[in-house]
Amino acid sequence: MPTTDATAGTSGSGFASASVPRHLARGAVGFGALIAAFALIPVFGPATLLLAPVGLVALRGCPMCWAIGLAETVSRGRLRRECVDGRCELKPARQGAG
Repeated sequence: MPTTDATAGTSGSGFASASVPRHLARGAVGFGALIAAFALIPVFGPATLLLAPVGLVALRGCPMCWAIGLAETVSRGRLRRECVDGRCELKPARQGAG
């Protein structure tokens, strides 16, 4: 008997954001803070390294985590997981009643 995970679009590894613009804004803040933390050392000294944790929090831990979240955010609602006899596959979500 096939089963469909109805929450596949809303669950996952937890890196996705509510929307793509919000996720891109988090990326801009995160990468901007990380770049500024190191680029501004000659001007303002080591105190600028305090921006690094801000960047990591905005990226939810690491740049790769942000990239995974971007992929999850973009694919949310477009894919669904279908399991048959213990074998699960990702398939396009059905749009409309047909």
